[in-house]
Amino acid sequence: MELYASKRNLNGVTVSTKPASQTMVAHAKLDPPAGSEKRHDWSLQDLAFEHIDRNRVREDETLFYMLVSASFIESGSELYTRNLIEHYSAFPVVQRWLAESWEREELRHGSGLAAYVRAVWPEYDWDAAFRAFFDDYRRLCNAEHLEADRALELAARCTIEMGTASYYRMLHEAVSEPVLRELLDHIRRDEVRHFKHFYRYLRTMRGERGVSRLRLARCVLQRTFEMTRDDGWQAFLHAYRFRNGGRTPTRAEYRAWRKKVREIARAHFPSRMAAEMLITPLDLPVVLRRCATGVAAAVLRRTL
Repeated sequence: MELYASKRNLNGVTVSTKPASQTMVAHAKLDPPAGSEKRHDWSLQDLAFEHIDRNRVREDETLFYMLVSASFIESGSELYTRNLIEHYSAFPVVQRWLAESWEREELRHGSGLAAYVRAVWPEYDWDAAFRAFFDDYRRLCNAEHLEADRALELAARCTIEMGTASYYRMLHEAVSEPVLRELLDHIRRDEVRHFKHFYRYLRTMRGERGVSRLRLARCVLQRTFEMTRDDGWQAFLHAYRFRNGGRTPTRAEYRAWRKKVREIARAHFPSRMAAEMLITPLDLPVVLRRCATGVAAAVLRRTL
């Protein structure tokens, strides 16, 4: 791996590739072989959008808003990728993975979900709806929400990847349409890989910085509870407006939709998998890990 180079620009963000410190040599060892990454790769061309069984999903309004909302957030990845790249300016290996792999894959998720929405609901103006969403989202998505401690932010990213991997696995289990199931399976596998990347970087950085398990636990719990806030309101708002002639949804309508999503979660949310991912950054001893997994699963069932 090249660890010495001049600064260069990736996706509009200057990525530092200055001579690596001992820290970044350690981080470089965490990069998986190119072959193992390639085996998991996929493209939109692999998906038979022309063979979607529209009768299975066309009338499912709850699913429509779930897919559109997720497609908006994923398609806005360039905003939080830029924030993270700047946040890790002292860690060029992390920067390069974010810019060259993570952002590309997140945007691919958005493109795939958007393509599916267009195929099933061709009358819906996804592009106009996303532009309206993005105008609002760019004002909310800023570096102020990042943890000042770079190791803690990696723990926070692990928590977020846990949430997205669990969300897409839940949807994968809940739907029956084959093309959508294939798309969701690709996405949730990507999210699990992203989790593993952030976790590898966290382990190295934590070992060098001596971040306590208590601080990690606080960060993970805080980010878990933040997932229950109304951050999804903006995505639902614009998804709804462009489906209903510009009418703004009421908060009651939003709560009604969330209630239906929770019903899906009660039946299909992979709480055990999510719990195991949630506590992984803490690196608990085996005995404590077993107890903590059960507690975490109960917390996740109540919160998510």
